[in-house]
Amino acid sequence: MSAANAKALQAKVKTLAKNSKTITSDFVQYKHLDFLDNDIETSGKMYFKAPDFVKWEYVKPFVYVVIFKEKTLYINDNGNKSKVDIGSNKMFKQLNNLVIASVKGDLFNEEAFNISYFTFGENCLVYFNPKDEKMAKYIKSFHITFNTNGDVIEVKMIEPSNDFTRIVFTNKEINKTLPNAVFTH
Repeated sequence: MSAANAKALQAKVKTLAKNSKTITSDFVQYKHLDFLDNDIETSGKMYFKAPDFVKWEYVKPFVYVVIFKEKTLYINDNGNKSKVDIGSNKMFKQLNNLVIASVKGDLFNEEAFNISYFTFGENCLVYFNPKDEKMAKYIKSFHITFNTNGDVIEVKMIEPSNDFTRIVFTNKEINKTLPNAVFTH
């Protein structure tokens, strides 16, 4: 992708991210592990509310909820609840920031990532490779696909082993009323 097209994409994505106060979307997550013949497929609903509430609600094939809320990660694994203080853990804090940024499509931080831009059919594909060595031990690269409106339609997180998690978003609604009760743990 040309530098001018990359700048235009950044501007479009940043404007959309800045104006997105809430996001609700269905998702299908594919976990690829080299030693398995087929990817592990799960699905559910993702909720985002500015500035930093994110909820991943898995409904198929099992019920599992993960909520990033302020500086805490809440997990509900079929009734077994736990929480992690991510504010005191630098790695969890970076992960939370990455989750929020990737949901909003606002990852264009050239101090933190080496970024490469590609056209992918009508869409744009952007590779984000972490510069931080500690982060790179956990995440080799993020690949985010944006549609022509600058909206995130797919996120792929690649681990150093080349196993990956790919999340495909569908039925996305932006700025629909989303009560705080959605993020109750």
